[in-house]
Amino acid sequence: MLHRTCLALIVALGAPAAGAGTVAAAQAISWTPRISQGSATAEAVIKNTDGKTIGSLRIEDEPAGKSTLTITVAGLRAGYHGFHVHAKGVCDPKAIDPVTRSPFSSAGAHFSISPTTHSGHSGDLPNLLVGADGTGEATVVTDRFRVGQLFDADGSSIVVHALPDNHSNIPDRYSHQGPPSGVGPDAETLKAGDSGGRVACGVITRNQ
Repeated sequence: MLHRTCLALIVALGAPAAGAGTVAAAQAISWTPRISQGSATAEAVIKNTDGKTIGSLRIEDEPAGKSTLTITVAGLRAGYHGFHVHAKGVCDPKAIDPVTRSPFSSAGAHFSISPTTHSGHSGDLPNLLVGADGTGEATVVTDRFRVGQLFDADGSSIVVHALPDNHSNIPDRYSHQGPPSGVGPDAETLKAGDSGGRVACGVITRNQ
């Protein structure tokens, strides 16, 4: 059965020249990855606070109500970084949060389709691991939003944070009674999972 399949491939692609052998025929085969046809896609160019491009993001609708995000970065501190889709498509490094002193406050809070609690943040994503050379890459599949939902009146953006998102794990500063401010998660945990300041941002744009 295997020989019959190989012969079918050689016939379909054209027989090799005399004496070339089946190895040459196999080398002539070029496999092209499947590209989804008709899927909505979006992209973002990710820049740091100096305006330097340090990465890119691609988002593509998938079947069954899911979306795939692929992020690539370079020039970041080694370790885990929280990265989230944020609610506004504005990346101004001079927009400083008056409380946290973090740049890119123009990007707003985490993107959310319905509830405003942290657990309802549709833009929450797994942490991005950056290697010792400052580069990182990840592919994430989510069912919490589709590409079209990112383009409301004020758009959306991708934000990379200085620290990892704790993803509802208990921060070190908490005691058995909760954070120093009292019982239950404090404002910093509820807002961004203790992922620290914003170090890079990219406006998400729709592909035509």
